[in-house]
Amino acid sequence: MTSRTGFFALSAVLLLVAVICVGEGVQLIATGKPLGIGLGVCAFVIPGIGVWFLRQTVRFGRASERMARELEAEGGLPVDELRRTPGGRIDRASADEVFARRQDEAEAAPGDWRVWFRLAVAYADAGDTPRARRTMQHAIRLHAASGPAPVAG
Repeated sequence: MTSRTGFFALSAVLLLVAVICVGEGVQLIATGKPLGIGLGVCAFVIPGIGVWFLRQTVRFGRASERMARELEAEGGLPVDELRRTPGGRIDRASADEVFARRQDEAEAAPGDWRVWFRLAVAYADAGDTPRARRTMQHAIRLHAASGPAPVAG
């Protein structure tokens, strides 16, 4: 199963659970009892938070993919230059070398979303997923601030 297929399967399950929770919440509120009303309200809030997180994740993924396609069209996608172990894992020293180079690029051009995108990929390759995500979010903000991409004609 690919990660995309897994994501859609889990998203469908989340949405199904949200619908069930809301239905149960309606029934609890209809009891008219204070405890039932309180639990019913919680049955609305918790799925709402889950759906909000799902929406944010989808927006993040779409923006990242859009930027990757734009970089690919420009010929600016980072090339996989990492050494790998015989088992296929990324060599840590190799990832650190590429990361240092990408970090220098980002420091030299702090307003360019392209270098931040490549730095996010380097963070991911180095195994630092939380920083990779924050860096990609920064690249997304810079990309949004730079305006629409020129249309090829």
